Amino acid sequence: MGVLIPAAESAIEKTMNKKIAVIATEGTVSSGAFIRELKKLDPKVEVLQKTAPLLVSIVESGEQNSAISRLALNNYLTPLIKKGVDTIILGCTHYGIIQDEIRAITGKVALIAEGKVAAKKLKDYLCRHPEIEKKLSQNKKIKFLSTDRSEKFQKLGSVFFGRTIRPQRITLR
Repeated sequence: MGVLIPAAESAIEKTMNKKIAVIATEGTVSSGAFIRELKKLDPKVEVLQKTAPLLVSIVESGEQNSAISRLALNNYLTPLIKKGVDTIILGCTHYGIIQDEIRAITGKVALIAEGKVAAKKLKDYLCRHPEIEKKLSQNKKIKFLSTDRSEKFQKLGSVFFGRTIRPQRITLR
């Protein structure tokens, strides 16, 4: 299951004025993928996109809730708010980590965090397909594997997972 389609579906459900913004990485914005998916769901929706190149670095370096974070977010979000968007898709899973900071700037604008929406859609799907559970391991052991430096992965992974993780470094052959 991907994150793009569930986020687009959720944004279409939430928007009242059909003005949706997407903040994302350069690659995501330049691909036009969100525009295509949103227009498939509602051809009348207006989609504004904004690259937010600093946000991934801010999250990965632990600089959220800092002056630089607030400055970057204001720079990225204020023009979208002034254009009247009522829904913003956080088009990178990193951005969900700083959702509270984004909310402080956007106010009542609906925020769609890809990771949360995709997780909810996956849970709904699994509830509708209980036969999948029979194929899954039942020992309930969570294992984190990384080809990256384990310290960096541990720090960032713990932020995303919401509790301390202990990754094991592996080498792919």
